Amino acid sequence: MKLAIVTGCPNGMVTSVLCARLLDAAAQRQGWSTSVEVHDPKHPERQLSAATIDEAEWVLVVSSTPLDMQRFIGKRVFQSTPSQALQDVEAVLLRGVEEAEVYAPPVASAAAESPKSAPRIVAITACPTGVAHTFMAAEALQQAAKRLGYDLQVETQGSVGARNPLSAQAISEADVVLLAADIEVPTERFAGKKIYRCGTGIALKQAEATLNKALSEGTQESAASGAAGPVKQEKTGAYKHLLTGVSFMLPMVVAGGLLIALSFVFGITAYQEPGTLAAALMQIGGDAAFKLMVPLLAGYIAYSIADRPGLAPGMIGGLLASTLGAGFIGGIIAGFIAGYCAKVINRYARLPQSLEALKPILIIPLFASLFTGLVMIYVVGKPVAGMLEGLTHFLDSMGTTNAILLGVLLGGMMCVDLGGPINKAAYAFSVGLLASQSYAPMAATMAAGMVPPIGLGIATLIARRKFAQTEREAGKAAMVLGLCFISEGAIPFAAKDPLRVIPASIVGGALTGALSMYFGCKLMAPHGGLFVLLIPNAINHALLYLLAIVAGSLLTAVVYAVIKRPEPVEMALEGAKA
Repeated sequence: MKLAIVTGCPNGMVTSVLCARLLDAAAQRQGWSTSVEVHDPKHPERQLSAATIDEAEWVLVVSSTPLDMQRFIGKRVFQSTPSQALQDVEAVLLRGVEEAEVYAPPVASAAAESPKSAPRIVAITACPTGVAHTFMAAEALQQAAKRLGYDLQVETQGSVGARNPLSAQAISEADVVLLAADIEVPTERFAGKKIYRCGTGIALKQAEATLNKALSEGTQESAASGAAGPVKQEKTGAYKHLLTGVSFMLPMVVAGGLLIALSFVFGITAYQEPGTLAAALMQIGGDAAFKLMVPLLAGYIAYSIADRPGLAPGMIGGLLASTLGAGFIGGIIAGFIAGYCAKVINRYARLPQSLEALKPILIIPLFASLFTGLVMIYVVGKPVAGMLEGLTHFLDSMGTTNAILLGVLLGGMMCVDLGGPINKAAYAFSVGLLASQSYAPMAATMAAGMVPPIGLGIATLIARRKFAQTEREAGKAAMVLGLCFISEGAIPFAAKDPLRVIPASIVGGALTGALSMYFGCKLMAPHGGLFVLLIPNAINHALLYLLAIVAGSLLTAVVYAVIKRPEPVEMALEGAKA
């Protein structure tokens, strides 16, 4: 049998490629001949040729984005979604063989009426690192909208910028704007529209409920008040503001840390010799990039609270925190002081209409910067500097027992909610310590965050009979994500079996964190997974660091393999084969 497979996903190629490979492998196991197309608008030349489509007995279209279906007119076609294919590729193929029907173009009148009757939603997804949750939440919302018959457009604000940006027309025609974001998203373009806010985790796990709540509970906001959000979500405001600051600070930390590590290639003290390349690298990474870390953190915390008027006073407060020795803790305090000060001035300062334009340019930056600076110099600076110095001294001089306990704590926190608030709190704490030249907690944090997806992937290999075929395939993808330090690769397993996955992940992460601290591993960069090992001196004790990751991953794998219940379908198949 000859089969043509076409896959497509609106928010990136990862899901499309994964579906294509799984379906192709499953079809090959059936003894079928396949031709595969992974939809990519940037490369139309990669589409299946007309001759290939004509030779196929039927066409399987697995997509959550609109495709050109005209080329399949007259062919037997079966349509499915990426989520259904990832859950059970065999079932999708078998249904396709039985249910594929000759494709005919839809009736024009029906096509014209459906968009009018369907609710229209535009959405933005964003998370602090802009890697996993951003795109997973977007995919979940797309699938839910398709099931519910809603017209949904999603803009993803990932680490490489915005994808699928929302047009002014789409925004104006939308019934509601859904902001599924763990960081603050500018809302000026949504002035006058109903807005509903939630985290990416909620959108990922409860996509249909999120869309329905957005339609029923969205509230109208102005551009000036957009940052406030609905009253019922104020409890998460401070956390979201902090993550916004961390999100903007991360690229600076990565660049600075790796440049410092590169300067050590020429010798640990080579940078002390003026005029050398090592000295230049240290000047760029240590003297420039690391000095901007705390001002960026504070500035974008204030920006999250008060929008652009808060940026200048926040950065000024952050720079003062850095020069006063208050470090990242002082920067966080400065960001909140500057942000709420700017917000209060913006809300309560009344000026004549002719002078109102001066408020965001002159009045707010001047008085918010003055207030923030005076508070940092006379109230916050010295006490926080003393506290940070004590914390840094404790971390640098703590004994083996305390180091192991800290590693257990950070490692366990990284694995509790797999990209959720507890995970992000441990990560933000470790990233902040990089500004104080405390690199050991960062090493423990990243190593532990890699454990759940790698460990669960290994579990699918050592206990194959307990996992469905789709879970075994998902395990391979999870291991790749784990190597990249994307803890969210374990979410498909945790969502299905949280009472077993989470404890197994915690024990493995805690072991890895403890071993990393015990071995004295220090990491200069806050992200990158095992690929940072390619950068000389980015991590010390590299082999021991790998040992810590392997030990924790194996512990997670063994624990989960032992406590997991076998899949009923797989048990039945094993019995039939016997």
